[in-house]
Amino acid sequence: MNLVRLCIIGTVVFVVSGALGTATASLMPAFVVISLVEFALGTAAFAIAFVRAVDRSRTEAIGIGGLFFASGSAPASVQRRFVVCLVVQVVASILFASLRLYTAMAFGVLAPMWALGLTGMWTAAHGTFGPRTDPGPRAPRGGAVG
Repeated sequence: MNLVRLCIIGTVVFVVSGALGTATASLMPAFVVISLVEFALGTAAFAIAFVRAVDRSRTEAIGIGGLFFASGSAPASVQRRFVVCLVVQVVASILFASLRLYTAMAFGVLAPMWALGLTGMWTAAHGTFGPRTDPGPRAPRGGAVG
């Protein structure tokens, strides 16, 4: 499945389950499970993206903004979809936790890792980055020479 579509679907599931969990306390456990699953899968995706990016960084200049926020490394439409998903998840998670203070709704703040990890996976696989330039030899550290 397309990572952009997967990110959107996960965001919709998160927001709908959060709205239902906020409205009905009996549905709160489902929201917690969804939040934890999205956190776990997002963290795994983040790690995979990082490993792929490290491999690509031998020949390409990959920055954190380009990798995990698709800044300058993805087409504008792709970047916009990923960033909108991330923003929606962050805002929704804070809103849900604020509406149900001192409840399990606070687990929702973990879920935005979903959008962050999937963005990283997409850009690590499909993103375009400039060539890496070698700055040359570095001066020795520690102050003492020879």
